[in-house]
Amino acid sequence: MSIKPDRWIRTMAETHGMIEPFEPGQVRSLEGRKLVSYGTSSYGYDGRCADEFKIFTNINSAVVDPKHFDENSFVDFKGDTCIIPPNSFALARTVEYFRIPRNVLTICLGKSTYARCGIIVNVTPLEPEWEGHVTLEFSNTTPLPARIYANEGVAQFLFLESDEACETSYADRAGKYMGQRGVTLPRA
Repeated sequence: MSIKPDRWIRTMAETHGMIEPFEPGQVRSLEGRKLVSYGTSSYGYDGRCADEFKIFTNINSAVVDPKHFDENSFVDFKGDTCIIPPNSFALARTVEYFRIPRNVLTICLGKSTYARCGIIVNVTPLEPEWEGHVTLEFSNTTPLPARIYANEGVAQFLFLESDEACETSYADRAGKYMGQRGVTLPRA
């Protein structure tokens, strides 16, 4: 298994639609405004956060249960920035739609800009032949409100290519998160 460099990522995105929309370079500013960078990096792709958020709230004194998830535990918000309450979390999604090849496993790590502010980005691996918008979880580990910027970089995706295709892919298993669009809550 090997991690794939920038030229492989560009080829897979441009010829196989692996990432849409795709930015072949690294964008650090737009119209003179500094951004948290996004786009192709040396050995990965820095994905962006869309402007759709679900902010956790405990106004209903709910218990977070992945088998019986209460959608009322979140407040929907759309905007250029999202404020996450102290010691809380929010869900969002990537701007990019991913199509992972059958012989590739993708791992996602949060960007250091957010990590250095106590904001943890959590994403599970993108399995072979999974596709969709990636649901992002932002945990605010600080005792202060934390800001997330929409349409800017939030996480780096690393692509690990195997010498052979897997026997059973996510598509073969008809995984429950296949083809997800928008912010997707837990499905039991």
